[in-house]
Amino acid sequence: MSSTFASALARTVRARRLEEHLTQTDLADLAGVSERFIRSVEHGKPTLRLDSVEAVLKALGLNLAVTGRANISVPAEAEHDGNE
Repeated sequence: MSSTFASALARTVRARRLEEHLTQTDLADLAGVSERFIRSVEHGKPTLRLDSVEAVLKALGLNLAVTGRANISVPAEAEHDGNE
């Protein structure tokens, strides 16, 4: 995860958790992760398990989306999944 993404994720998760009046322990229980993991997310740790991040977001009613950026080219070999 880039530090920009990790920071944005941290701010979003913490803000939503507080909006929902949840403690870190409450959110950990809802998401099926440890309280330590919630602290890691909220502190912007750049290396987190994606499945666990998805569980936290789901517990908060949030989704993770991948969107395109301008001026990014995809290498030709990445355009095909090899199943053709």
